[in-house]
Amino acid sequence: MNIVLTGFMGTGKTVVGKKLVKKLGKKWRYIDTDERIEMRAGMKISDIFSRHGEPYFRDMETKIIRKVSEFDNCVIATGGGVVLRKENMDMLEKNGVVINLKATPETIYNRISSSKDRPLLNKPEPMAEIVKMLDYREPFYKRCRLSINTDQVSAEEIADTIISYVKQV
Repeated sequence: MNIVLTGFMGTGKTVVGKKLVKKLGKKWRYIDTDERIEMRAGMKISDIFSRHGEPYFRDMETKIIRKVSEFDNCVIATGGGVVLRKENMDMLEKNGVVINLKATPETIYNRISSSKDRPLLNKPEPMAEIVKMLDYREPFYKRCRLSINTDQVSAEEIADTIISYVKQV
């Protein structure tokens, strides 16, 4: 079984994922699907978006999901848009508990505003874009088994909550 973390950019998937692996022990490993995409493409995600477009990126993402969803004892941190394809969610749910990490638009903006590698936010009004994208993705995130707000909670507490939840499943 895997623990799959999804959610909008800046909600803490990477930090929480790494914390989970530390807490779960040596038989667990951390996988970041965005890192795998960058390794396969030989370029940053922002470059993939600018050179090839979002559909190309989403196709690469699905190929990576197909592979990592077959692994076991992994904490898989996905890109925020992985939920947009039913096929991705079907694969991840087959051998994993999919958990949505969420935060308010303000928190997300504060966490990611200094990053240059957020291609979907290279817009004149990034805050408005965050709100728009969150509204669009919300129905997709509802498919997740558990949703955790990361606004005022430490990665440690979130990891403990996830571990407790997964033990009950």
